[in-house]
Amino acid sequence: PVAELGCGPGQMTAHLRELGLDAFGVDLSPAMIDLARENYPRLRFEVGSMHALDLADGSLGGILSWYSLIHTPPAELPAYFAEFRRVIAPGGHLLLGFFESEGDPVSEFDHKAHPAYRWPIDAMAELAGAAGFVEVGRMLREPGEGERFRRGHLLMRDDR
Repeated sequence: PVAELGCGPGQMTAHLRELGLDAFGVDLSPAMIDLARENYPRLRFEVGSMHALDLADGSLGGILSWYSLIHTPPAELPAYFAEFRRVIAPGGHLLLGFFESEGDPVSEFDHKAHPAYRWPIDAMAELAGAAGFVEVGRMLREPGEGERFRRGHLLMRDDR
């Protein structure tokens, strides 16, 4: 199974399913889970925290965290990566999407939901690495029309 952690209204979970993966979504917001279930009634969505997942150790083949860690205060991020490592199977993959800081240190910015953070891609990779993930690939994408910030994407693998 693959979990989208911080799934919001579920579109990326649905995309993972369309790709043939046994995917489900988890989000802290009951309102977002209601939306996801309404939009994709055949898919599994659960209310839960990325920080304390109701999943067995090593039960996931992969995790997608697509712009969901952006709201996590920097001091709390290591605990999230430790939880990801707990639930991912040895050799499993973690795909991260986040706003990249373009050479600046971690910085807070105003986001429509609540404050969020932009991260240097190297710092994000280092935090995931400290939890036991090895970088497989990275991508930086410049802002598109109507976007404010550069995007960072990291593909990591559990090193066990």
